[in-house]
Amino acid sequence: MLKQKQNKRTIVSIRIMQVTVVSVVLILLLRLFQLQVMEYETYGPISFANHIRQESVSPARGLIYDRSGRLLVDNQPIFTITVTPANVDPETIPLLATLLEVEPAFIEERILAARRYSWHRPSRLVTDISFKHFSEIQENIWKLPGISYHVESKRHYPSEVNASHIFGYLSEVTRQEYTSSARYQLGDKAGRSGLEFIYEEDLRGKLGARYLRVNALGQTVGLFEDEQLTMPPVKGSDIYTHIDPDLQRLAVELMEGKTGGLVVMDPNSGAVMSLVSSPTFDVSQLSGRIDMEYWLSLQADTSNPLFNRAISTMQPPGSTVKPLMGLLGLEMGIITPETEITCRGGFTLGRFYRCTREHGRQNLAEAIQNSCNTYFFSLMHQMMNRSGLNTWSTMTRSFGLGQMNEIDLPHERRGIVPDSSYYNTHFGFRQWGIGDLISVGVGQGTFSASPLQLAVMTSAIANDGYRVRPHIVDRIVTADGTTRITQPEAEYISWINPEHMEMIKEGMILAVKEGSGRFYADIPGVEVAGKTGTAQNPHGNNHGWFVAYAPAEKPEIAIAVLVENAGYGSISAAPIAGLLMEQYFHGSIQRNWVYDYVLNFEPRESRDNVDQEEAL
Repeated sequence: MLKQKQNKRTIVSIRIMQVTVVSVVLILLLRLFQLQVMEYETYGPISFANHIRQESVSPARGLIYDRSGRLLVDNQPIFTITVTPANVDPETIPLLATLLEVEPAFIEERILAARRYSWHRPSRLVTDISFKHFSEIQENIWKLPGISYHVESKRHYPSEVNASHIFGYLSEVTRQEYTSSARYQLGDKAGRSGLEFIYEEDLRGKLGARYLRVNALGQTVGLFEDEQLTMPPVKGSDIYTHIDPDLQRLAVELMEGKTGGLVVMDPNSGAVMSLVSSPTFDVSQLSGRIDMEYWLSLQADTSNPLFNRAISTMQPPGSTVKPLMGLLGLEMGIITPETEITCRGGFTLGRFYRCTREHGRQNLAEAIQNSCNTYFFSLMHQMMNRSGLNTWSTMTRSFGLGQMNEIDLPHERRGIVPDSSYYNTHFGFRQWGIGDLISVGVGQGTFSASPLQLAVMTSAIANDGYRVRPHIVDRIVTADGTTRITQPEAEYISWINPEHMEMIKEGMILAVKEGSGRFYADIPGVEVAGKTGTAQNPHGNNHGWFVAYAPAEKPEIAIAVLVENAGYGSISAAPIAGLLMEQYFHGSIQRNWVYDYVLNFEPRESRDNVDQEEAL
């Protein structure tokens, strides 16, 4: 009887277990059906995300070419280590730091920045690492959860053309930049100066997306191929410039060891063929992962090599503005080409304003040829009495002085062409007089300009009165082959009388043939029109200027050169311009003695009361 009761209990227990097991299985099957079928749209993407990770794909940055289609700037592959913060094991940080040969604190700081960006999206941890470090990371990747790698690119300069202030450099985007724009991710780089900055939108391209298979540690185990999900990046647009590589190389060489800037351009279109600021910097050391030691040395350098003197400096233009002064005098009806002024070594108005020497009687062409201060002191005096400062200022600005000329480079500055508002602000209302303006007539005093502005001014004289807009880029070609031309229109200066312009050109030709430009800027076989300038510098030796265009009859090239603290423009700036014109027209340097002279140039003291020709 007892045995029967035990058997009955056993059977009941088995039945209960069977029912329980069947019930659990049914519940699991029903839940599985619910998750896999009924609620697939809800949980499918979540499950998908557990083993598939979306990764942005950076586009190839657009290339930069010279005027002949030769490559100036391209991209070079580099290795990048990435981190997904949610998967990182803090205990592996010392190992990662050892493999990369950096301090653990650096890794911790970068991971912290990545967390602020996103816990679950990969971010760049270190870019541009050596192949040795990359190989060691690969070998130990299984020990480093949350760490991965991929191949990116950095800027490369295959042509060896030094054009740092033209190209510009890139640096990592700030937190504000990547949080405010979908274009950027943590660790991305953006243009900070030069063409890289101005044409960032074109050069950058568009991000793509790909999907990767990942393991439980968040590490990549392969690609997930799905054409509907994958979105290839769009390569950045290529830009074709007007840069002449031979002129640019020579210009950099001639300016080496000097402080200043120069611009070479087509006076008819404004196309910039060469632009140099000296001292320069090595832009290749600012590509990829920036060499911080080099960067800090640039920041500490008192000569400020990052400053673009070609477009941003503000120095008195000196006698280079005398041709423009003559043109204004003719247009205002104050002088004629035959008007003569007697130079006895200076001009008296309350005090004595010195000339370079006693020139005797000078007409306009002779005054430009001999750079006679007395003539232009007198002319400025008459302008102020008859037309006024504001009329002079307005007409001067129409030649690109005291104005933004909108070159496609950042940080251009206006310079100063003073008017009554300027003097009222800086000297006090009606606390200035004509005596404060006389020196402005010879490019001194409160007058200041950059080489770019003087190149625009010279171009307007060369092309018979059109103010061109200087530009470096000729065209932009997108990834699909669409071409966008970037040729800006020139603006005609309506008040110019063509007959008066011819008189000014005659004086500039004489300044090179028989004046202070004759020793270094008179090119065999090419008629050059130009003007030297020596700008007073209260802080040291004077600054040397030279502006020119050639050929005089049908100009193809206009140049403005500034050499700071170098003394007379006739011996410091004119030889540089002469060699550049020689290279442009003849394809090589023929006057090697001038070339050697420039390379070994040593500034000479210039005194205001000494004729420039005495220094030759």
